Amino acid sequence: MDLQSLVEHGRWTTAPAAVTTEPDGSLLVTAVEGSDAWRHTSYGFVHDTEHALIAPMQRRAAIEVSFVLDGSEQFDQAGVFLRVSESMWIKAGVEVSDGVAQLGAVVTHGNSDWSVAPVPDWLGRTVTVRASSDGDAITVRARVDDEDWRLVRVAHLDPEADVEAGLFCAAPTRAGLTVRFTAVRLGPPDDALHG
Repeated sequence: MDLQSLVEHGRWTTAPAAVTTEPDGSLLVTAVEGSDAWRHTSYGFVHDTEHALIAPMQRRAAIEVSFVLDGSEQFDQAGVFLRVSESMWIKAGVEVSDGVAQLGAVVTHGNSDWSVAPVPDWLGRTVTVRASSDGDAITVRARVDDEDWRLVRVAHLDPEADVEAGLFCAAPTRAGLTVRFTAVRLGPPDDALHG
């Protein structure tokens, strides 16, 4: 799967405000104000309105999503999305939180959890997030430009689950967020958790 085949054969979990394919093949996705993905924990609400363009993914595989996020407002976000159901999913990428770009992941098994680490110099640069599925684990890694991969998260996912995966963005607090997605790659899973 590449970006073009995802556009042709994938499905949106929630339609974005606008989608444009650029001459260079990149995809510009404009989020709807109030879009988000979250279930219960701490905030007490359920949001199932993220803009995820997803397609079926084999259980022993890895997906990489590359994008440029020029986010500036609270919770502007983009990255990779893996979905089993409305109550079981993983999103990982870059999100603006309290004025700082954060590299993080939300893992949801009925209720969401969230882990973040600051990456203030990643906005406006090409970020690649990789989710590798093998056995009962999803291993999430990320990098900016051609820098080394960083381990973001190891999370449980039922090895028998049917998974759809692809790109996503959301703008919980404002209108007008547009994310440039530059690539989607599907390939074999990581050889090991540790190099």
